[in-house]
Amino acid sequence: MTPDLIYSAFALVFGMVVGSFLNVCICRMPRDESIVSPPSHCPVCSYQIRWYDNIPLLSYLFLRGKCRGCGTHISLQYPLVELLNGLLTLLLFLRFGPTLAFATLFLLCSALVVITFIDIEHQIIPDEISLPGIVVGFILSFFIPGYTWLNSLLGILLGGGSLLLVAYGYQWLTGKDGMGGGDIKLLAMMGAFLGWKSVLFIIFASSLIGSIVGVSIMLVQKKDSKLAIPFGPYLAFGAVLYIFYGKPLIRWYLGLSGFTQG
Repeated sequence: MTPDLIYSAFALVFGMVVGSFLNVCICRMPRDESIVSPPSHCPVCSYQIRWYDNIPLLSYLFLRGKCRGCGTHISLQYPLVELLNGLLTLLLFLRFGPTLAFATLFLLCSALVVITFIDIEHQIIPDEISLPGIVVGFILSFFIPGYTWLNSLLGILLGGGSLLLVAYGYQWLTGKDGMGGGDIKLLAMMGAFLGWKSVLFIIFASSLIGSIVGVSIMLVQKKDSKLAIPFGPYLAFGAVLYIFYGKPLIRWYLGLSGFTQG
């Protein structure tokens, strides 16, 4: 087995192990519970989960998706989050290698996984993630080669400011709240980590994908435009899309439009 394959396997396993912790955050943060104590346990019978029942993916398969203590069905969310975070970590490692950029984007993507699943179920984006994320992203901008604090600062201002203007504009036109403050802080956090150029891409990509999915859901469920659809997951998808394909897609679009990127 080659060293590259060993490192890649380690990245995958490490991402899944962290994904197990992310599940704790997803389940407890909306209920304002500690993510440290008490130890992981079954919410039905309070059976304390042993280490051998907490091995990412394998334990779920071995237990056939049921609690060892009471046999209650374990949500598919648990292995899904573990696998998703593992694959994201592997792809980041293959793209950036063992660098500070990899570590930085690993933090961002892990946070986005938590935000996505919480927003889907509860339609909230925890300030405990987005606000510290803005600060962490800005601080890390001082240490990443080829990245500047000014780029990060502009990303924060453009990310938060653009959605804030959209929210105020929608409220002024309709008299209703159309976008939560959580989305505004989330895009500001993305701008802090990815810079100001990412913000326009993320807004466009997330809006396009969100519109397609939202209209499809409304047609299938036969519900009107008042159906509440969380926007956070689409922003998260747009950010991940930018990390891996943003710059090539921007160059392709500018070339198609007859512009050149400076």
